[in-house]
Amino acid sequence: MRILVIEDDNEAAAHVSKGLREAGHVVDHAMDGEVGLNMADVGDYDAYVIDRMLPKLDGVTMLSRRRAGGDETPALFLSALGEVDDRVKGFKAGGDDYLVKPYAFPELLARVEALGRRRVAPATVTTRYAVGDLEIDVITRTVRRAGRKIDLQPREFRLLEYLMRHAGQVVTRTMLLENVWEYHFDPQTNVIDVHISRLRSKIDKDFDKPLLKTVRGAGYTIDDGD
Repeated sequence: MRILVIEDDNEAAAHVSKGLREAGHVVDHAMDGEVGLNMADVGDYDAYVIDRMLPKLDGVTMLSRRRAGGDETPALFLSALGEVDDRVKGFKAGGDDYLVKPYAFPELLARVEALGRRRVAPATVTTRYAVGDLEIDVITRTVRRAGRKIDLQPREFRLLEYLMRHAGQVVTRTMLLENVWEYHFDPQTNVIDVHISRLRSKIDKDFDKPLLKTVRGAGYTIDDGD
């Protein structure tokens, strides 16, 4: 499953994201309701895990807007607000489940996976991505450009997979650190630059058109535009 976790508490988000990834899921993380809303707009998620008390845009309002736009992605609310009225508000906003903090992670995992089983047409989950003549298959772990197979190291593949899932978007260093390296702080190393350089040499070198681009002061993007 591909899951969007929207949680402003870094420690809580790191704990949930790590556990979900260890269970085999792909996880993206948003720090506030506005970012979560934007990521949900452009992403293709199988489930949302949403903290109710979020900065900029609270979780209930964020999910209400998604539902108003026709988004039926299953959603689990996390909240310290556990009274009946609080839970009712979450369900009325379109939540499919509601888990009160503190909680045990195995229960959260079981609830999220139960939501995934309810989703209609699981066969529509994307396992292949393409940008121009660059193709990646996340099931067979293969990469090809212009029909030519490209061999990547595991971390390079994970980096490319994340970029391809967000093709056309600017991916920040923080997003890469959290989702590819699972760092929830900046270790002040050039690890990203080194891997980007290696990846670029494999997918862009010897080809006419570069796809992996640096957006100065912002991050990186992979796209087929000029």
